[in-house]
Amino acid sequence: MLIRSLTLATLMAFTGPLLAADDINPLKQDLGKARPLVVVELDSGNDTLAKLKKQLDEPATKQSFEERGMVLYTVKFGSIGAEGEKFAKDPKDNKKLAPPETNALIRALKLGAGSGTKVILVGKDGEKKVEKTVPPDTLNLSEFFSAIDQMPMAEKEAAAVAEPEPVAPAPGKNAKPAKPAKPGSKPAPQPLDD
Repeated sequence: MLIRSLTLATLMAFTGPLLAADDINPLKQDLGKARPLVVVELDSGNDTLAKLKKQLDEPATKQSFEERGMVLYTVKFGSIGAEGEKFAKDPKDNKKLAPPETNALIRALKLGAGSGTKVILVGKDGEKKVEKTVPPDTLNLSEFFSAIDQMPMAEKEAAAVAEPEPVAPAPGKNAKPAKPAKPGSKPAPQPLDD
């Protein structure tokens, strides 16, 4: 019995922090809501992040970035370790990532060894969609935008915006008025058109 207890305690001691690290992964907070663009600066002398921020300062690029539901995560390696930040459309969502969050972000991306700057587009499903290493690749945000536009979820979102709302039929002379919908409830199912 003592051996079983010690084995269980040892197992919990080793797996507990690993399971907890997944819960603080900032990408999980954006799952289904936003498309993270993660920039991991492995070399401090590389100016890729500065160029990217300069591109995002342009109004047309910023609008395209926001229309596609993207958020920007940056990770820099400094003298005290990895430092991360999140930049979102809404300024109240901007924040510095705590060291455990930054480390969980790096682990989730499974970067491996390398040099340069890694720029990774993550889809709303949490999977990597585009990954570039600068240098030797070049950084052009329009390539990331076109990759998003070709994704199935982006096509569904564009179709949903393009479809007009169906007009409800006018009530008859003796018909009762419809009850207002409860906030947060799902709309009634519509009949299928064949």
